[in-house]
Amino acid sequence: MSYVYLALFFSGPFLRINGQPMLLLNVIERHFVIAGQVFWPQDIYLFMLASLVFIVCVVLFTIAFGRIFCGWICPQTIFMEMVFRKIEIWIEGDGNKQKKLDAAAWDKDKIMKKVSKHFIFVIVSFLIANTFLAYIIGSESLVKIIVEPVYTHWVGFASIWVFTLVFYLVYSRVRELVCTVICPYGRLQGVLMDEHTLVVAYDDVRGEPRGKLDKTGLALTGDCVDCSLCVAVCPTGIDIRKGTQLECINCTACIDACDEVMDKIHKPRNLIGYFSEEMIRTKTKPGFTTRMMGYSGVIAVLMTVLCYFIFSRGDMDITVMRGSGMLYQEQPNGNISNIYNADITNKANFSRTIILKPEDPDIKIKYIQAPGTITKGNDMKTVFFVLIPANKIRSFKTDVRLQLISGNKVIQTVTTEFVAPFNK
Repeated sequence: MSYVYLALFFSGPFLRINGQPMLLLNVIERHFVIAGQVFWPQDIYLFMLASLVFIVCVVLFTIAFGRIFCGWICPQTIFMEMVFRKIEIWIEGDGNKQKKLDAAAWDKDKIMKKVSKHFIFVIVSFLIANTFLAYIIGSESLVKIIVEPVYTHWVGFASIWVFTLVFYLVYSRVRELVCTVICPYGRLQGVLMDEHTLVVAYDDVRGEPRGKLDKTGLALTGDCVDCSLCVAVCPTGIDIRKGTQLECINCTACIDACDEVMDKIHKPRNLIGYFSEEMIRTKTKPGFTTRMMGYSGVIAVLMTVLCYFIFSRGDMDITVMRGSGMLYQEQPNGNISNIYNADITNKANFSRTIILKPEDPDIKIKYIQAPGTITKGNDMKTVFFVLIPANKIRSFKTDVRLQLISGNKVIQTVTTEFVAPFNK
């Protein structure tokens, strides 16, 4: 999972789908691209709906599997455990060797190891910062910062080093404090989990009371021999035998350590494993509870609505409204006119030249403020008269269909109401 995640993270800004980045979150220009789909501020309702889906998914997965996101998918965990921690172990050795090195005097060997480690940490943080910035400003803008003079892109250049400093401090100093103090998810999980939630847990029914092995190699009490290896390998320093705690990020390091001990003393594995409180007490298999079914149903409904809006949306929007406080005007050439305001939004990632044309050839448009070229992601307002021959009017209110045309293509057709005098 981590290798796939890292490959996607570093290649993401440079991958293209239909000419668009796979992921772009350009907050500065209010330009967002997800899986090749372009979104602008006018699509804020989609963002709100997607956020709601994400929150309900987090709730569902926390109810079912605890903090599985923290241990397996969270960027903080993956970069910490699969990149920075491995560099640290490669240079300084395992946990015991690192403690001895920290306690040792500052000799040539210690200086070389510490300087090498932190130098590589800065280089990796610099690469992460460049990639992170590419997700915000786009890979093309990042390349310009790299190849063009610094003074032409000093804001972007400074941003890279600010991000580098932040990532370096997080992964060299702050570390697990992000999970236990800064991230709100750890606090939230205690509210969401119940006795059916699968978490990394210690089987106290089997393990207690703890005791050492006798001379024959048999445990005198429960299966737990109180070796405390589960505590030694825990990145957040908790004792899983004291029950589920908010600091537990479900990394399963304690499971691996305990399984090795169980193998050595010829006891069954999974003294520490994925259990729910109900499983430990009743020895039953985990089930799909009514609560989980309810959240799953909500997610299915929200996802259906979200997908409908995403796939049915066009790359241009037009809103036409008849001038407020105005009824109609009788023109000297036998036409009746109404004044309209139109607000046109271009959601495409390129500029377009647009015009408005009535679907009925007998109906004409006279512009007060004509449309023209509308740039990507921007709005345009136009004001115009719609003119209909008086002899074509058959009722006090008539529906008029207007076509939004770009090039020779009808992008959208909108219906508006036309008011005119009518004598039976």
